[in-house]
Amino acid sequence: MLAKHKIRRLLLMVPGKKRFGVYRFLPFFFVLGGAMEWFMINVRIGKETFYDVYRRKQSERQQEQNLEK
Repeated sequence: MLAKHKIRRLLLMVPGKKRFGVYRFLPFFFVLGGAMEWFMINVRIGKETFYDVYRRKQSERQQEQNLEK
């Protein structure tokens, strides 16, 4: 129960409740999404980034489709 009260207090500290309502959190999510995108493009885990894996899987799927035809 203690953590729930701390979270509620933290959320109430964000300004703009009266004017923007729940939309006052939109800038936080926008920045979070941008940071996640940057991480997926630039940070290598092992030898690959997320997009390297995505492109490889996409080309593998396309090859399989071409073989089925």
